[in-house]
Amino acid sequence: QVRLVESGGDSVQAGGSLRLSCTGPGSHYRSSCMGWFRQAPGKEREGVASIYTIASNTHYADSVKGRFTISQDNAKTAVYLQMNNLKPEDTAMYYCAAGLPRYGSTCRLDSRSVDYWGQGTQVTVSS
Repeated sequence: QVRLVESGGDSVQAGGSLRLSCTGPGSHYRSSCMGWFRQAPGKEREGVASIYTIASNTHYADSVKGRFTISQDNAKTAVYLQMNNLKPEDTAMYYCAAGLPRYGSTCRLDSRSVDYWGQGTQVTVSS
């Protein structure tokens, strides 16, 4: 059974930065579509970013393009989400996910088709 663990969530001011981490078995990461989703209170869970860990191809939601970057370490034992220029609307619980659907080399941000979830880490951005 794959176990995902997130860390790095915090409370920051608008314009600040945070780096989220997600760890799991390295052998799993080498052949998996990984991603980050977020959910604010009263709202639907939405996709943020994904990475195809074999080729390192990435995909982003329009709302975070140019501000967030998803990446993995050289050993492919962890996935990260670097979040820059944070905005109050980025406030949400952020979840690491594994087993996203893949179409070619693109991992799709479809929360309905995710195989594994982390426990979530809270990100709060104040004005």
